[in-house]
Amino acid sequence: MHPHAALIERFYAAFARRDAEGMAACYHPEVRFSDEVFDLQGRAAGDMWRMLCANGRDLRIEASAIAADEREGRAHWDAHYTFSATGRKVLNRIDARFEFRDGLIVRHVDRFDFWAWSRQALGVPGWLLGWTPLLRGKVRARAARSLAAFQAAAASRA
Repeated sequence: MHPHAALIERFYAAFARRDAEGMAACYHPEVRFSDEVFDLQGRAAGDMWRMLCANGRDLRIEASAIAADEREGRAHWDAHYTFSATGRKVLNRIDARFEFRDGLIVRHVDRFDFWAWSRQALGVPGWLLGWTPLLRGKVRARAARSLAAFQAAAASRA
């Protein structure tokens, strides 16, 4: 197994344990993470995982199709959880791409079907509006506020 594939496996094994520090340790200090909701750099990317691991009480993930070479890698992962804002069960199917520098993940891009996610997480509003930029913008803004609040609370505890 290529060392970068092992790194991706380590990342998802930490995620399965809800070990956000273990996940963040797989990231290069200059990491950039993006998905359908977030676009984060550096420590903020690790903070997102810290928030998700801390708040995801019933979070269960399954990673598969992990592969990597010297420059890039990929994986598929499924996230099973209850969306806290609505109490609705979600199965989010995600395809991930990675780039590496200095033996760490420097770029992580997750892609998923936002409309499929919004139908599960939000119910009727997601079904009706999940395909629109308006709803996506609202979800992004709410997620950014949640992350900022999480970071502020963590800073006040430090």
